[in-house]
Amino acid sequence: MFKQFLSKLPRKSSKSDSGELNRSSSGPVSSPVQRSGTSAGSGPVRSNSGKRMSSAVFPASVVAGIEPLVPFKDVPSSEKLNLFVSKVSLCCVTFDFSEPGKNSIEKDVKRQTLLELLDFVASGSVKFTEPAILAMCRMCAVNLFRVFPPNYRSSSGGENDDDEPMFDPAWPHLQIVYDLLLKFITSPCLDAKLAKKYLDHAFIVRLLDLFDSEDPRERECLKTILHRVYGKFMVHRPFVRKSMSNIFYRFVFETEKHSGIAELLEIFGSIVSGFALPLKEEHKIFLWRVLIPLHKPKSVGNYFQQLSYCITQFIDKEPKLGSVVIKGLLKFWPITNSQKEVMFLGEVEEIVEAMSVMEFQKIMVPLFLRIACCVTSSHFQVSERALFLWNNDQIVNLIGHNRQAILPIMFTALEKNAQNHWNQSVLNLTLNVRKMFCEMDEALFMSCHARFKEDEAKLCSAAEKRKEVWARLENAASMKPITGKTAVLVTPRATSIAC
Repeated sequence: MFKQFLSKLPRKSSKSDSGELNRSSSGPVSSPVQRSGTSAGSGPVRSNSGKRMSSAVFPASVVAGIEPLVPFKDVPSSEKLNLFVSKVSLCCVTFDFSEPGKNSIEKDVKRQTLLELLDFVASGSVKFTEPAILAMCRMCAVNLFRVFPPNYRSSSGGENDDDEPMFDPAWPHLQIVYDLLLKFITSPCLDAKLAKKYLDHAFIVRLLDLFDSEDPRERECLKTILHRVYGKFMVHRPFVRKSMSNIFYRFVFETEKHSGIAELLEIFGSIVSGFALPLKEEHKIFLWRVLIPLHKPKSVGNYFQQLSYCITQFIDKEPKLGSVVIKGLLKFWPITNSQKEVMFLGEVEEIVEAMSVMEFQKIMVPLFLRIACCVTSSHFQVSERALFLWNNDQIVNLIGHNRQAILPIMFTALEKNAQNHWNQSVLNLTLNVRKMFCEMDEALFMSCHARFKEDEAKLCSAAEKRKEVWARLENAASMKPITGKTAVLVTPRATSIAC
Protein backbone atom coordinates (compact mmCIF):
# COMPACT_ATOMS: atom_id res chain seq x y z
CA MET A 1 0.00 0.00 0.00
CA PHE A 2 2.83 2.42 0.85
CA LYS A 3 4.50 1.76 -2.53
CA GLN A 4 1.23 2.48 -4.28
CA PHE A 5 0.87 5.65 -2.18
CA LEU A 6 4.32 6.84 -3.21
CA SER A 7 3.83 5.79 -6.84
CA LYS A 8 1.23 8.56 -7.09
CA LEU A 9 3.84 11.23 -6.34
CA PRO A 10 5.10 13.18 -9.39
CA ARG A 11 8.74 12.41 -10.27
CA LYS A 12 9.47 14.10 -13.60
CA SER A 13 9.10 17.65 -14.67
CA SER A 14 7.96 18.76 -18.10
CA LYS A 15 6.87 22.00 -19.70
CA SER A 16 3.65 20.45 -20.81
CA ASP A 17 2.82 19.54 -17.23
CA SER A 18 3.50 23.09 -16.13
CA GLY A 19 1.20 24.35 -18.85
CA GLU A 20 -1.44 21.93 -17.70
CA LEU A 21 -1.16 23.38 -14.20
CA ASN A 22 -1.77 26.88 -15.46
CA ARG A 23 -4.85 25.76 -17.32
CA SER A 24 -6.29 23.61 -14.54
CA SER A 25 -5.66 25.95 -11.63
CA SER A 26 -8.27 28.36 -12.92
CA GLY A 27 -11.01 25.76 -12.60
CA PRO A 28 -13.82 25.94 -10.02
CA VAL A 29 -13.47 24.74 -6.44
CA SER A 30 -16.43 22.45 -6.86
CA SER A 31 -14.19 19.97 -8.72
CA PRO A 32 -11.67 19.11 -6.00
CA VAL A 33 -10.61 15.75 -7.33
CA GLN A 34 -9.11 14.42 -10.50
CA ARG A 35 -10.48 11.49 -12.43
CA SER A 36 -9.73 8.34 -10.50
CA GLY A 37 -8.04 6.71 -13.47
CA THR A 38 -5.21 9.23 -13.81
CA SER A 39 -2.79 10.93 -11.43
CA ALA A 40 -1.16 14.22 -12.33
CA GLY A 41 2.35 14.05 -13.68
CA SER A 42 2.30 10.24 -14.16
CA GLY A 43 0.77 7.61 -16.34
CA PRO A 44 -2.55 5.88 -15.81
CA VAL A 45 -3.13 4.32 -12.43
CA ARG A 46 -4.30 0.72 -12.30
CA SER A 47 -8.05 0.63 -11.82
CA ASN A 48 -7.97 -1.91 -9.00
CA SER A 49 -10.59 -0.24 -6.81
CA GLY A 50 -10.08 -2.82 -4.06
CA LYS A 51 -6.49 -1.65 -3.48
CA ARG A 52 -6.74 2.04 -4.33
CA MET A 53 -6.68 4.21 -1.17
CA SER A 54 -8.88 7.01 -2.38
CA SER A 55 -10.49 8.34 -5.51
CA ALA A 56 -9.36 11.83 -4.45
CA VAL A 57 -5.60 11.32 -4.72
CA PHE A 58 -4.54 14.56 -6.37
CA PRO A 59 -6.41 17.65 -7.48
CA ALA A 60 -5.79 18.97 -10.96
CA SER A 61 -3.54 21.68 -9.53
CA VAL A 62 -0.66 19.36 -8.57
CA VAL A 63 2.77 20.68 -9.55
CA ALA A 64 4.68 18.13 -11.59
CA GLY A 65 8.37 17.72 -10.88
CA ILE A 66 8.14 18.74 -7.20
CA GLU A 67 8.67 15.93 -4.71
CA PRO A 68 6.06 16.44 -1.95
CA LEU A 69 8.16 14.74 0.74
CA VAL A 70 11.00 17.23 0.35
CA PRO A 71 11.18 19.67 3.32
CA PHE A 72 10.54 23.35 2.61
CA LYS A 73 14.01 24.28 3.83
CA ASP A 74 15.60 22.20 1.06
CA VAL A 75 14.08 24.15 -1.84
CA PRO A 76 14.74 27.75 -2.96
CA SER A 77 12.22 30.46 -2.16
CA SER A 78 11.05 30.58 -5.78
CA GLU A 79 9.93 26.94 -5.55
CA LYS A 80 8.33 26.99 -2.12
CA LEU A 81 4.83 27.78 -3.38
CA ASN A 82 5.06 24.97 -5.92
CA LEU A 83 6.14 22.63 -3.13
CA PHE A 84 3.26 23.94 -1.02
CA VAL A 85 0.74 23.06 -3.76
CA SER A 86 2.31 19.64 -4.19
CA LYS A 87 2.19 18.87 -0.47
CA VAL A 88 -1.40 20.12 -0.24
CA SER A 89 -2.31 17.83 -3.14
CA LEU A 90 -0.70 14.89 -1.36
CA CYS A 91 -2.93 15.54 1.65
CA CYS A 92 -6.03 15.05 -0.49
CA VAL A 93 -5.65 11.32 0.10
CA THR A 94 -8.25 10.23 2.67
CA PHE A 95 -8.12 7.17 4.92
CA ASP A 96 -10.47 5.02 6.93
CA PHE A 97 -9.84 5.69 10.64
CA SER A 98 -12.38 3.19 11.93
CA GLU A 99 -9.57 0.59 11.84
CA PRO A 100 -6.59 2.11 13.71
CA GLY A 101 -3.98 -0.29 12.34
CA LYS A 102 -4.89 0.13 8.68
CA ASN A 103 -2.54 2.21 6.45
CA SER A 104 -0.61 3.40 9.50
CA ILE A 105 2.51 4.36 7.48
CA GLU A 106 0.56 6.36 4.93
CA LYS A 107 -1.42 8.07 7.69
CA ASP A 108 1.81 9.08 9.40
CA VAL A 109 3.22 10.49 6.13
CA LYS A 110 0.07 12.56 5.66
CA ARG A 111 0.14 13.78 9.27
CA GLN A 112 3.77 14.89 8.98
CA THR A 113 3.00 16.64 5.70
CA LEU A 114 0.05 18.48 7.29
CA LEU A 115 2.27 19.64 10.16
CA GLU A 116 4.84 20.91 7.66
CA LEU A 117 2.14 22.84 5.84
CA LEU A 118 0.91 24.29 9.14
CA ASP A 119 4.37 25.57 9.99
CA PHE A 120 4.81 27.01 6.50
CA VAL A 121 1.49 28.88 6.55
CA ALA A 122 2.14 30.16 10.08
CA SER A 123 5.53 31.55 9.02
CA GLY A 124 3.86 33.91 6.52
CA SER A 125 6.93 33.98 4.30
CA VAL A 126 5.24 33.80 0.87
CA LYS A 127 2.16 35.53 -0.54
CA PHE A 128 -0.37 32.92 -1.66
CA THR A 129 -1.14 32.77 -5.36
CA GLU A 130 -4.41 31.70 -6.94
CA PRO A 131 -3.23 28.10 -7.63
CA ALA A 132 -2.16 27.79 -3.98
CA ILE A 133 -5.55 29.08 -2.75
CA LEU A 134 -7.37 26.71 -5.08
CA ALA A 135 -5.32 23.72 -3.94
CA MET A 136 -5.85 24.61 -0.28
CA CYS A 137 -9.62 24.94 -0.66
CA ARG A 138 -9.79 21.62 -2.49
CA MET A 139 -7.76 19.85 0.17
CA CYS A 140 -10.00 21.21 2.95
CA ALA A 141 -13.10 20.20 1.00
CA VAL A 142 -11.85 16.64 0.50
CA ASN A 143 -10.83 16.17 4.15
CA LEU A 144 -13.52 18.07 6.03
CA PHE A 145 -16.75 18.12 4.05
CA ARG A 146 -18.59 14.88 4.73
CA VAL A 147 -22.06 13.59 5.55
CA PHE A 148 -22.44 12.26 9.06
CA PRO A 149 -23.83 8.71 9.32
CA PRO A 150 -27.28 8.29 10.95
CA ASN A 151 -25.90 6.79 14.17
CA TYR A 152 -23.67 9.85 14.54
CA ARG A 153 -26.63 11.91 15.73
CA SER A 154 -28.54 11.64 18.96
CA SER A 155 -32.13 10.52 18.52
CA SER A 156 -33.15 12.69 21.48
CA GLY A 157 -32.06 15.89 19.77
CA GLY A 158 -29.51 16.68 22.45
CA GLU A 159 -31.98 16.74 25.35
CA ASN A 160 -30.14 14.34 27.63
CA ASP A 161 -27.15 15.96 29.28
CA ASP A 162 -25.97 12.53 30.52
CA ASP A 163 -25.19 11.37 26.97
CA GLU A 164 -21.48 11.03 26.35
CA PRO A 165 -20.24 13.15 23.43
CA MET A 166 -19.19 11.22 20.34
CA PHE A 167 -15.60 11.67 19.16
CA ASP A 168 -14.55 11.28 15.54
CA PRO A 169 -11.76 8.67 15.20
CA ALA A 170 -10.25 10.77 12.37
CA TRP A 171 -9.74 13.73 14.70
CA PRO A 172 -5.88 13.49 14.80
CA HIS A 173 -5.88 14.46 11.11
CA LEU A 174 -9.00 16.63 11.11
CA GLN A 175 -7.62 18.81 13.88
CA ILE A 176 -4.50 19.65 11.88
CA VAL A 177 -6.59 20.38 8.77
CA TYR A 178 -8.79 22.75 10.82
CA ASP A 179 -5.72 24.45 12.32
CA LEU A 180 -4.23 24.76 8.85
CA LEU A 181 -7.44 26.30 7.46
CA LEU A 182 -7.58 28.76 10.36
CA LYS A 183 -3.96 29.82 9.88
CA PHE A 184 -4.54 30.11 6.15
CA ILE A 185 -7.63 32.33 6.51
CA THR A 186 -6.01 34.60 9.11
CA SER A 187 -2.66 34.79 7.30
CA PRO A 188 -1.67 38.31 6.18
CA CYS A 189 -0.30 36.65 3.03
CA LEU A 190 -3.87 35.74 1.92
CA ASP A 191 -5.56 38.34 -0.26
CA ALA A 192 -9.27 38.35 0.62
CA LYS A 193 -10.25 39.74 -2.78
CA LEU A 194 -8.47 36.84 -4.48
CA ALA A 195 -9.59 34.17 -1.99
CA LYS A 196 -13.30 35.03 -2.07
CA LYS A 197 -13.46 33.36 -5.49
CA TYR A 198 -12.71 29.99 -3.86
CA LEU A 199 -13.98 30.54 -0.31
CA ASP A 200 -17.38 31.13 -1.88
CA HIS A 201 -21.00 30.58 -0.86
CA ALA A 202 -20.87 26.85 -1.58
CA PHE A 203 -17.80 26.49 0.64
CA ILE A 204 -19.47 28.43 3.47
CA VAL A 205 -22.67 26.35 3.29
CA ARG A 206 -20.67 23.12 3.53
CA LEU A 207 -18.71 24.58 6.44
CA LEU A 208 -21.94 25.44 8.25
CA ASP A 209 -23.25 21.91 7.67
CA LEU A 210 -20.33 20.59 9.73
CA PHE A 211 -21.72 22.28 12.85
CA ASP A 212 -24.06 19.29 13.15
CA SER A 213 -21.06 17.20 14.19
CA GLU A 214 -21.44 15.61 17.60
CA ASP A 215 -17.73 15.97 18.31
CA PRO A 216 -17.47 19.10 20.52
CA ARG A 217 -13.83 19.58 19.51
CA GLU A 218 -14.81 19.91 15.87
CA ARG A 219 -17.59 22.39 16.63
CA GLU A 220 -15.16 24.51 18.64
CA CYS A 221 -12.74 24.67 15.70
CA LEU A 222 -15.56 25.49 13.30
CA LYS A 223 -16.76 28.29 15.55
CA THR A 224 -13.36 29.99 15.42
CA ILE A 225 -12.97 29.50 11.67
CA LEU A 226 -16.44 30.82 10.79
CA HIS A 227 -15.87 33.85 12.98
CA ARG A 228 -12.62 34.59 11.11
CA VAL A 229 -14.30 34.08 7.75
CA TYR A 230 -17.03 36.53 8.75
CA GLY A 231 -14.43 39.06 9.84
CA LYS A 232 -12.17 38.82 6.79
CA PHE A 233 -14.64 38.40 3.94
CA MET A 234 -17.03 41.33 4.31
CA VAL A 235 -18.68 40.52 0.99
CA HIS A 236 -19.91 37.20 2.45
CA ARG A 237 -21.38 38.62 5.67
CA PRO A 238 -25.03 38.89 4.54
CA PHE A 239 -24.88 35.36 3.13
CA VAL A 240 -23.39 33.96 6.35
CA ARG A 241 -26.18 35.54 8.42
CA LYS A 242 -28.84 34.25 6.02
CA SER A 243 -27.40 30.73 6.03
CA MET A 244 -27.26 30.68 9.83
CA SER A 245 -30.88 31.86 9.94
CA ASN A 246 -31.90 28.97 7.68
CA ILE A 247 -30.27 26.49 10.09
CA PHE A 248 -32.17 28.05 13.00
CA TYR A 249 -35.46 28.00 11.06
CA ARG A 250 -35.02 24.31 10.23
CA PHE A 251 -34.19 23.53 13.85
CA VAL A 252 -37.13 25.42 15.39
CA PHE A 253 -39.90 24.66 12.91
CA GLU A 254 -38.92 21.23 11.52
CA THR A 255 -36.41 18.96 13.22
CA GLU A 256 -35.58 20.33 16.70
CA LYS A 257 -32.36 18.33 16.27
CA HIS A 258 -28.99 19.97 15.77
CA SER A 259 -25.72 19.64 17.65
CA GLY A 260 -24.24 23.06 16.96
CA ILE A 261 -26.95 25.57 17.91
CA ALA A 262 -24.97 26.79 20.93
CA GLU A 263 -21.84 27.44 18.87
CA LEU A 264 -23.78 29.20 16.10
CA LEU A 265 -25.49 31.44 18.66
CA GLU A 266 -22.14 32.24 20.23
CA ILE A 267 -20.88 33.39 16.84
CA PHE A 268 -24.03 35.41 16.28
CA GLY A 269 -23.62 37.08 19.66
CA SER A 270 -20.28 38.44 18.48
CA ILE A 271 -21.88 39.53 15.20
CA VAL A 272 -24.69 41.39 16.99
CA SER A 273 -22.19 43.27 19.16
CA GLY A 274 -20.74 44.75 15.96
CA PHE A 275 -24.04 45.93 14.46
CA ALA A 276 -24.19 49.63 13.65
CA LEU A 277 -26.91 51.87 15.05
CA PRO A 278 -29.73 52.32 14.32
CA LEU A 279 -30.38 48.61 13.81
CA LYS A 280 -31.46 47.57 10.35
CA GLU A 281 -34.93 46.12 9.91
CA GLU A 282 -33.48 42.74 8.87
CA HIS A 283 -31.72 42.46 12.25
CA LYS A 284 -34.95 43.19 14.15
CA ILE A 285 -36.75 40.58 12.04
CA PHE A 286 -34.04 38.07 12.97
CA LEU A 287 -34.66 38.81 16.65
CA TRP A 288 -38.43 38.30 16.34
CA ARG A 289 -38.48 35.37 13.91
CA VAL A 290 -35.39 33.43 15.00
CA LEU A 291 -34.05 34.26 18.45
CA ILE A 292 -37.38 34.46 20.30
CA PRO A 293 -38.81 31.22 18.76
CA LEU A 294 -35.56 29.48 19.78
CA HIS A 295 -37.03 29.47 23.31
CA LYS A 296 -39.64 26.95 22.15
CA PRO A 297 -37.70 23.64 21.65
CA LYS A 298 -37.40 21.24 24.57
CA SER A 299 -33.60 21.25 24.28
CA VAL A 300 -33.37 25.02 24.91
CA GLY A 301 -31.29 24.31 28.01
CA ASN A 302 -28.38 23.20 25.82
CA TYR A 303 -27.96 26.66 24.31
CA PHE A 304 -29.89 28.95 26.67
CA GLN A 305 -26.83 30.83 27.89
CA GLN A 306 -25.75 31.75 24.35
CA LEU A 307 -29.34 32.63 23.38
CA SER A 308 -29.71 34.96 26.36
CA TYR A 309 -26.43 36.63 25.45
CA CYS A 310 -27.63 37.32 21.89
CA ILE A 311 -30.88 38.84 23.12
CA THR A 312 -29.06 40.94 25.70
CA GLN A 313 -26.80 42.28 22.95
CA PHE A 314 -29.85 43.34 20.94
CA ILE A 315 -31.41 45.11 23.93
CA ASP A 316 -28.12 46.84 24.75
CA LYS A 317 -28.07 48.15 21.18
CA GLU A 318 -31.71 49.27 21.23
CA PRO A 319 -33.41 49.25 24.69
CA LYS A 320 -36.87 49.61 23.13
CA LEU A 321 -36.63 45.99 22.01
CA GLY A 322 -36.94 44.84 25.64
CA SER A 323 -40.73 44.98 25.57
CA VAL A 324 -40.76 43.08 22.26
CA VAL A 325 -38.67 40.30 23.79
CA ILE A 326 -40.85 40.07 26.91
CA LYS A 327 -43.98 39.72 24.73
CA GLY A 328 -42.25 36.94 22.81
CA LEU A 329 -41.26 35.13 26.02
CA LEU A 330 -44.84 35.30 27.28
CA LYS A 331 -46.00 33.83 23.97
CA PHE A 332 -43.68 30.82 24.32
CA TRP A 333 -43.88 30.52 28.10
CA PRO A 334 -43.62 26.87 29.23
CA ILE A 335 -46.62 25.57 31.16
CA THR A 336 -45.58 22.02 32.07
CA ASN A 337 -41.78 22.28 32.07
CA SER A 338 -40.61 23.65 35.41
CA GLN A 339 -36.92 23.79 34.47
CA LYS A 340 -37.70 25.98 31.47
CA GLU A 341 -39.90 28.21 33.64
CA VAL A 342 -36.97 28.82 35.99
CA MET A 343 -34.75 29.72 33.01
CA PHE A 344 -37.39 32.05 31.58
CA LEU A 345 -37.76 33.84 34.92
CA GLY A 346 -34.00 34.37 35.04
CA GLU A 347 -34.04 35.89 31.56
CA VAL A 348 -37.04 38.07 32.42
CA GLU A 349 -35.16 39.48 35.39
CA GLU A 350 -32.13 40.30 33.24
CA ILE A 351 -34.28 42.08 30.63
CA VAL A 352 -36.58 43.97 33.00
CA GLU A 353 -33.59 45.15 35.01
CA ALA A 354 -32.38 47.15 32.00
CA MET A 355 -35.80 48.57 31.08
CA SER A 356 -36.93 52.16 31.34
CA VAL A 357 -40.16 52.99 33.19
CA MET A 358 -41.97 53.72 29.93
CA GLU A 359 -41.00 50.39 28.33
CA PHE A 360 -41.83 48.54 31.54
CA GLN A 361 -45.34 49.97 31.60
CA LYS A 362 -46.04 48.47 28.16
CA ILE A 363 -45.68 44.90 29.42
CA MET A 364 -46.16 45.02 33.20
CA VAL A 365 -49.77 43.78 33.28
CA PRO A 366 -49.35 40.58 31.18
CA LEU A 367 -45.92 39.99 32.72
CA PHE A 368 -47.10 40.11 36.32
CA LEU A 369 -50.18 38.02 35.53
CA ARG A 370 -47.70 35.33 34.48
CA ILE A 371 -45.43 35.96 37.48
CA ALA A 372 -48.45 35.61 39.79
CA CYS A 373 -49.09 32.17 38.32
CA CYS A 374 -45.43 31.27 38.88
CA VAL A 375 -45.57 32.46 42.49
CA THR A 376 -48.44 30.04 43.25
CA SER A 377 -46.75 27.14 41.43
CA SER A 378 -46.64 23.89 43.38
CA HIS A 379 -43.07 23.40 42.14
CA PHE A 380 -41.07 25.19 44.82
CA GLN A 381 -38.17 26.15 42.49
CA VAL A 382 -40.51 28.02 40.14
CA SER A 383 -42.26 29.80 42.99
CA GLU A 384 -38.95 30.59 44.69
CA ARG A 385 -37.38 31.98 41.49
CA ALA A 386 -40.39 34.20 40.85
CA LEU A 387 -40.22 35.62 44.38
CA PHE A 388 -36.48 36.26 43.98
CA LEU A 389 -37.39 39.04 41.54
CA TRP A 390 -38.11 41.21 44.59
CA ASN A 391 -34.44 40.87 45.61
CA ASN A 392 -33.48 43.01 42.61
CA ASP A 393 -33.40 46.67 43.58
CA GLN A 394 -33.98 47.94 40.03
CA ILE A 395 -37.07 45.74 39.59
CA VAL A 396 -38.39 46.73 43.03
CA ASN A 397 -37.97 50.36 42.00
CA LEU A 398 -40.00 49.77 38.82
CA ILE A 399 -42.67 47.93 40.82
CA GLY A 400 -42.79 50.76 43.33
CA HIS A 401 -43.48 53.32 40.62
CA ASN A 402 -46.30 51.16 39.24
CA ARG A 403 -47.64 49.58 42.45
CA GLN A 404 -51.21 50.77 41.74
CA ALA A 405 -51.37 48.30 38.82
CA ILE A 406 -49.07 45.53 40.08
CA LEU A 407 -50.15 45.01 43.70
CA PRO A 408 -53.81 44.15 42.85
CA ILE A 409 -52.51 41.53 40.41
CA MET A 410 -50.05 39.99 42.88
CA PHE A 411 -52.03 40.24 46.12
CA THR A 412 -54.22 37.16 45.63
CA ALA A 413 -51.22 34.98 44.73
CA LEU A 414 -49.26 36.20 47.75
CA GLU A 415 -52.19 35.61 50.13
CA LYS A 416 -52.78 32.07 48.84
CA ASN A 417 -49.10 31.28 49.25
CA ALA A 418 -49.04 32.72 52.76
CA GLN A 419 -52.04 30.60 53.73
CA ASN A 420 -51.23 27.18 52.34
CA HIS A 421 -47.97 26.79 50.39
CA TRP A 422 -46.23 23.59 51.43
CA ASN A 423 -42.60 24.80 51.14
CA GLN A 424 -41.19 26.76 54.07
CA SER A 425 -38.66 28.69 51.99
CA VAL A 426 -41.41 29.86 49.60
CA LEU A 427 -43.59 30.75 52.58
CA ASN A 428 -40.84 32.94 54.11
CA LEU A 429 -40.16 34.69 50.79
CA THR A 430 -43.89 35.32 50.32
CA LEU A 431 -44.17 36.94 53.74
CA ASN A 432 -41.16 39.16 52.95
CA VAL A 433 -42.73 40.32 49.68
CA ARG A 434 -46.06 41.03 51.42
CA LYS A 435 -44.21 43.10 54.01
CA MET A 436 -42.38 44.97 51.23
CA PHE A 437 -45.65 45.87 49.51
CA CYS A 438 -47.17 46.95 52.81
CA GLU A 439 -44.23 49.28 53.46
CA MET A 440 -44.48 50.71 49.93
CA ASP A 441 -48.11 51.79 50.29
CA GLU A 442 -50.00 50.68 53.38
CA ALA A 443 -53.30 52.23 52.27
CA LEU A 444 -53.19 50.42 48.93
CA PHE A 445 -52.19 47.19 50.68
CA MET A 446 -55.15 47.38 53.08
CA SER A 447 -57.48 48.21 50.19
CA CYS A 448 -56.30 45.12 48.29
CA HIS A 449 -56.62 43.05 51.47
CA ALA A 450 -60.23 44.19 51.96
CA ARG A 451 -61.05 43.45 48.33
CA PHE A 452 -59.43 40.00 48.71
CA LYS A 453 -61.63 39.27 51.74
CA GLU A 454 -64.72 40.36 49.85
CA ASP A 455 -63.82 38.14 46.90
CA GLU A 456 -63.18 35.21 49.24
CA ALA A 457 -66.54 35.73 50.92
CA LYS A 458 -68.27 35.85 47.53
CA LEU A 459 -66.53 32.64 46.47
CA CYS A 460 -67.53 30.88 49.69
CA SER A 461 -71.12 32.08 49.30
CA ALA A 462 -71.23 30.88 45.69
CA ALA A 463 -69.78 27.53 46.75
CA GLU A 464 -72.41 27.14 49.47
CA LYS A 465 -75.18 27.94 47.01
CA ARG A 466 -73.87 25.37 44.55
CA LYS A 467 -73.70 22.85 47.35
CA GLU A 468 -77.30 23.52 48.34
CA VAL A 469 -78.50 23.30 44.73
CA TRP A 470 -76.76 19.94 44.25
CA ALA A 471 -78.16 18.69 47.53
CA ARG A 472 -81.73 19.58 46.44
CA LEU A 473 -81.22 17.94 43.07
CA GLU A 474 -79.88 14.76 44.65
CA ASN A 475 -82.73 14.67 47.13
CA ALA A 476 -85.33 15.17 44.38
CA ALA A 477 -83.70 12.47 42.28
CA SER A 478 -83.72 9.99 45.16
CA MET A 479 -87.44 10.57 45.77
CA LYS A 480 -88.44 10.07 42.15
CA PRO A 481 -89.27 6.45 41.19
CA ILE A 482 -87.49 4.79 38.31
CA THR A 483 -89.65 4.79 35.20
CA GLY A 484 -88.68 3.19 31.92
CA LYS A 485 -85.07 3.70 31.01
CA THR A 486 -84.67 7.03 32.76
CA ALA A 487 -81.34 7.25 34.58
CA VAL A 488 -81.69 8.78 38.05
CA LEU A 489 -79.49 9.13 41.10
CA VAL A 490 -80.97 7.00 43.86
CA THR A 491 -78.25 7.43 46.47
CA PRO A 492 -77.73 10.96 47.83
CA ARG A 493 -74.04 11.92 47.79
CA ALA A 494 -72.89 14.96 49.70
CA THR A 495 -69.92 16.62 48.06
CA SER A 496 -67.75 18.75 50.31
CA ILE A 497 -66.55 21.94 48.65
CA ALA A 498 -63.73 23.76 50.37
CA CYS A 499 -63.86 27.52 50.31
